[in-house]
Amino acid sequence: MSRVSSRLLPFLLVLALSGSPAAALADAAQAPAAPELTRLLRQFLHAASVNDRAVFQRFFADDVLYTRSAGVTITKADIMRSFDEPRAAERAATAYDADDITVRQWGDTAVVNFRLIAKTNIAGREETAYYRNTGTFLRRNEQWQAVAWQATKAPEKEQK
Repeated sequence: MSRVSSRLLPFLLVLALSGSPAAALADAAQAPAAPELTRLLRQFLHAASVNDRAVFQRFFADDVLYTRSAGVTITKADIMRSFDEPRAAERAATAYDADDITVRQWGDTAVVNFRLIAKTNIAGREETAYYRNTGTFLRRNEQWQAVAWQATKAPEKEQK
């Protein structure tokens, strides 16, 4: 095996295992902030699981437009007010996670799409709900913040 091909083999193996090689290269090239945004998303979901108001304050831009899965559009003030409502304790009993995360980036603007997994313990029985979420992020003052958010109940085929 030549020196060149022996160096390429590990790279080609990673591409083969990751699905479409062209898609893997395109994603990496087009979204250099993907690791940072994925980490930010995971921090946010953990904060939602433990009702961490400070993380929500940093995560959402002051001018965010958030469309809930019920079709209602809310603002950051509405989001922050929700921490004072009786439902806040119920929300804290839900653990949030994400899979199928896709990041697209154009300079200081990025879109993050993922399947949200919400596991709630109700009367000793765990119930799981799935949503598709899309967040639009802007990088302002060296910080990524969500400026638009859309949550939609996942279709039946994604409920597993």
